Amino acid sequence: MCYNHNTSPMSKSVLILLPAVILISGCSYTTLQKGNGFVPETGDLLFQDLDCGSICDAIESVTTGFAGADFSHVGIVARDSSNRVIVIEAMSGGVQAGPLNDFLDRSFDADGRPKVAAGRLKKPFRNLIPLALEKARQLEGKPYDKLFVIGNDAYYCSELVYEIFLGANNNEPVFTLHPMTFKDPETGIILPAWQRYFAQLGRAVPEGQLGINPGGISRSPFLTIVHLYGIPDGWQKTAKTAK
Repeated sequence: MCYNHNTSPMSKSVLILLPAVILISGCSYTTLQKGNGFVPETGDLLFQDLDCGSICDAIESVTTGFAGADFSHVGIVARDSSNRVIVIEAMSGGVQAGPLNDFLDRSFDADGRPKVAAGRLKKPFRNLIPLALEKARQLEGKPYDKLFVIGNDAYYCSELVYEIFLGANNNEPVFTLHPMTFKDPETGIILPAWQRYFAQLGRAVPEGQLGINPGGISRSPFLTIVHLYGIPDGWQKTAKTAK
């Protein structure tokens, strides 16, 4: 799933990819650095909890991020030609790169801190980062994937992350696709917002098709959560930290 500023036909909605199967085994994380001096490393993944109303609430009820966090967006950290920290992400305008602070200044916790967690690939996979970022830069300007279809040369946020690491790893997946669901977990019925969304696109709801979401990536066993900028909704404050 991905936060979307102004994507027709549903403005300020979240475009979701919800796995029907939630994996319990997740990534480990080191003692969290809660100070203001944290600088993300190139290749870090930034998981974001965005607030966009009832549709976000519906998404969060059927997805699980690391330590229970409600993540609705993800981007990857890079450096620009002036060595400034930027984030490459897929948004409503397509695949784009922008300043880190613009990414962080989207939603905040009760203490005014960005609801963002930084994840870092474990050592056996860090050699993939340069090629993954090269592929990400090559994809800048590609359109946003409104239909959530893998392999259609358009990209939603977590699909972008999936694809660039797939390409960097000789087409062997680093992150895992799962069947998507757009159903209310209590009723088993497609959420009305998504019925309207896909009806306006003239497409059937892609229930059960393979996809990926930020929460699922955040729980990858190949990733370590290394920093919390702020506290995402749902975060389990009693979760153990790895020493």
